[in-house]
Amino acid sequence: MGLHGDGGGPARRQAARVGPRRSGGLRGGVAVFAAVAAVFTLTLPPSVPGGDSGELITAAHELGVAHPPGYPLFTLVAKLAIILFPFGSVAYRVNLLCGLFGAVAASLLFFTVFRLSGSCAGGILAAGVFSFSRLTWQWSIAAEVFSLNNLFVGLLMALTVHFEEAATAQERSKVSKIGAFCCGLSLCNQHTIVLYVLCIVPWILFQLLKEKELSLGALWKLGLYFSAGLLPYTYLPVSSYLNQARWTWGDQTTLLGFLTHFLREEYGTFSLAKSEVGSSMSEILLSQMTNMRTELSFNIQALAVWANICLARKDRQNPSLVWLFTGMFCIYSLFFAWRANLDISKPLFMGVVERFWMQSNAVVAVLAGVGLPALVSESNRVLNTSGLQCLEWLSATLFVIYQIYSNYSICDQSTNYVIDKFAKNLLASVPHDAIILLRGDLPGNSLRYMHYCEGLRPDISLVDQEMMTYEWYLPKVAKHLPGVKFPGNRWNPVEGILPSGMVTFNLYRFLEINKQKETFVCIGIHEGDPTWKKNYSLWPWGSCDKLVSSEIVFNPEEWIKLTRNMYNWTEEYGRFDPSSWESVANEEMWQARRTNYG
Repeated sequence: MGLHGDGGGPARRQAARVGPRRSGGLRGGVAVFAAVAAVFTLTLPPSVPGGDSGELITAAHELGVAHPPGYPLFTLVAKLAIILFPFGSVAYRVNLLCGLFGAVAASLLFFTVFRLSGSCAGGILAAGVFSFSRLTWQWSIAAEVFSLNNLFVGLLMALTVHFEEAATAQERSKVSKIGAFCCGLSLCNQHTIVLYVLCIVPWILFQLLKEKELSLGALWKLGLYFSAGLLPYTYLPVSSYLNQARWTWGDQTTLLGFLTHFLREEYGTFSLAKSEVGSSMSEILLSQMTNMRTELSFNIQALAVWANICLARKDRQNPSLVWLFTGMFCIYSLFFAWRANLDISKPLFMGVVERFWMQSNAVVAVLAGVGLPALVSESNRVLNTSGLQCLEWLSATLFVIYQIYSNYSICDQSTNYVIDKFAKNLLASVPHDAIILLRGDLPGNSLRYMHYCEGLRPDISLVDQEMMTYEWYLPKVAKHLPGVKFPGNRWNPVEGILPSGMVTFNLYRFLEINKQKETFVCIGIHEGDPTWKKNYSLWPWGSCDKLVSSEIVFNPEEWIKLTRNMYNWTEEYGRFDPSSWESVANEEMWQARRTNYG
């Protein structure tokens, strides 16, 4: 593609370079995969991480449906990993799978840069700087959807380069069909990649039109391949219909239920959260650029800019792909900053938002990988020498080594059991046959993982406070909670019968009908329903609270005896990054200690 102004027609130049670059790209890609996979595997967390990981693992383990939009591809592949990997905890197996996804993403970034520029050093720079940045590393070794999304970002860019190199109509047709399928498949994971799909697809169609290879029949076939890529979404209604999972989200057995889940309406379509007032677009863009400089370095940003400046020169051939990738980066960054409705001044929300910047960082890394050999080539031309080639390798090596050196201690999670210990302490603290009313991602997802995947405390019942307000929750989940009685179909502070025939009940009624069981709330109680105050009090119970009949007199001595040695917690206060779930768990445990010990 046009980093070097070589002579001859485009088809001849492409044919001349594809052979050696194809074999070299494959060998280099395999080497990059092996190196990144080795590092990621050494630093994997041995148990469940915080955030959505516990829920995603549980959905895969139970073959249920994850939170919107459902992530069917991740769920199915994670289930395979749980079955096929013969070692480690259930969480470790899915963490390992995600690490391998991250290694494949790195090899695809290498492949993309190598095929664009012919430079192994540029490919290693792109793969290494991106993969070993703190943000990518951290989310590539946790059971999350982000490393699979990174894989698809690399795959779509690699296929786009492969399409541009294709010398015959038959090869272009083949690559475009594979690409259409992969575009559909990528949308079965994280929906943010749709912005890249909407950039790449028109570019591909325009190239086919220029070559007079785009007909209605060809367009129809591409549509079919794209639709075939979306087939994993059929898993959602199948899982919902069978209703065998002890944990699942939503009812996808109807078209309305499916679309509600697919479009993330319960979170807010094209938003990160519902009813949240976030930071301004300019604040998020500025934070993104600042974060990118921290994650990748200013030099990488400069090389990405240089790739565009260098290719704009008239003697360079066909810079369209570099400009396409740059356009993808700009469109994604602007759209995400517009729709990311979270207040990034709060550390935990900042941690949520920054994960989505990996998608743009991958493109910047590729552009920097292209910019490095272009800069060396230009320096050689200006200085009329060819002796600077070693600087290309030296620069790439130093950049990657610096990334690993800077981030290894931060990203090494091989001894991180914080969320594991948090969940186990909470489960161990409640008496036999208790009901735990869950609230929030940290207790909800970690306790569900321990209860359903690791089989801890089968005697207790986990009921989600927020989920009980949804119409689908109790019809789906109540049968898997045989020890819990529900006086209606949906939790609502105002009792009655809805127009749909659904019977609502409040928390007071729920507690009255389950008097035979001890009930706890973890962490906190839903503010929208104060009816429990009629006849119940909240007694502190570590990080949780116990709902106790007001008729029972509080005995401080008895309470101290029950709660004094409730938790075995040894983590130092304030030792975790404030944006991490480990920090939240540690804070909860220390707050519980202060409450119990005074």
